[in-house]
Amino acid sequence: MQISAPCVVSLSWRLEDAQGQLIDELAEPLEFFYGGQDLFTKVEEAIDGQEAGFEASVALEPEDAFGDYDSGLVCFESRTLMPENVAVGMQFEGMPEGAATENMPPDAIYTVTEVYPEHVVLDGNHPLAGIGLRMYLKVRDVREATEEELEAGSIGEPVFSLVTNGAPPDEPLH
Repeated sequence: MQISAPCVVSLSWRLEDAQGQLIDELAEPLEFFYGGQDLFTKVEEAIDGQEAGFEASVALEPEDAFGDYDSGLVCFESRTLMPENVAVGMQFEGMPEGAATENMPPDAIYTVTEVYPEHVVLDGNHPLAGIGLRMYLKVRDVREATEEELEAGSIGEPVFSLVTNGAPPDEPLH
């Protein structure tokens, strides 16, 4: 079956940064709704009209993937608003109750990037925002979408979350 919207594709990949450093490797294929919001546009363009077994290398500029880095999504908040065991790398959905910084996206996932005695630095950008990526992908299977998938326009939770800046990552890359 050829890939055309709407259908479901099963993909595996290797994702690297511009310097060739491995970021993510999906050895076991995952299914994605082709023609919806499950895949980056550049990935859909690369596999359009192809069949199982097709392989491609796709260059993704920040605007094609997780967006440009937005310094406006970084803020300082009082450490007293955080759990006692707050540490770099911890993530929180939305700003902490009592946050002093105004106009931050309420549904973003904020990552603690620095911890100081009096405050912490929270970053609402996706960890891959502002980074050029190279994806080496392989189409493992193509099938028709079910009625439920057609209705939803998706297979389920996206693997590539945060296609635009400020949106929360639903889960890390697999």
